Amino acid sequence: MKSLLLLSAPALLMLACGGYGNQARVETRPVSGDNLAVSDSTARMVVVRFAGPDGRPTKPETVAMVVKPDSVWRELLTAEQYRITRGKGTEPAFCGGLLYNKEPGIYRCVCCSLPLFASDAKFESGTGWPSFYRPFAKENITEQDDWSLGTKRTEILCTLCEAHLGHVFTDGPPPTGLRYCLNSASLVFTPLPR
Repeated sequence: MKSLLLLSAPALLMLACGGYGNQARVETRPVSGDNLAVSDSTARMVVVRFAGPDGRPTKPETVAMVVKPDSVWRELLTAEQYRITRGKGTEPAFCGGLLYNKEPGIYRCVCCSLPLFASDAKFESGTGWPSFYRPFAKENITEQDDWSLGTKRTEILCTLCEAHLGHVFTDGPPPTGLRYCLNSASLVFTPLPR
């Protein structure tokens, strides 16, 4: 006699994400240190905003892009972070460790720590990925056309290091009508001081 195994929706999601408890095990290793920026005079310069002591964007600053050889990125990032940020991958829906985070704080690039999104712009989109209706600072996000699935989408990248973050869509809530759909593996969350 054959038996039928029925799994609940949460159980199916956990299996799709690599097993039970995956969200609690998400490993994040932000890249940091004195060697983030390239000191070479040929480095491309970009305009970005950092987070001030109050958690708000600073005035725009012109800085050298963070450029590292592929071998260094592989050493600094986990396999999943590398696959997504440097290889333009996507994590499975409902599997990211930051999807359900509701703490106040700043979501930074896992590769260079640039502030990308703030918790006050996060919303529940129902798509299975952390979603925001505006970036921390417009300068910190670069958009480019993505035809990888045979239709035009708008990819979003970190302006400072060109890490792949996700995509932006025009089905978000007011006031912007935008939905920045992010991979948790491309982000590191920094809580605001209490």
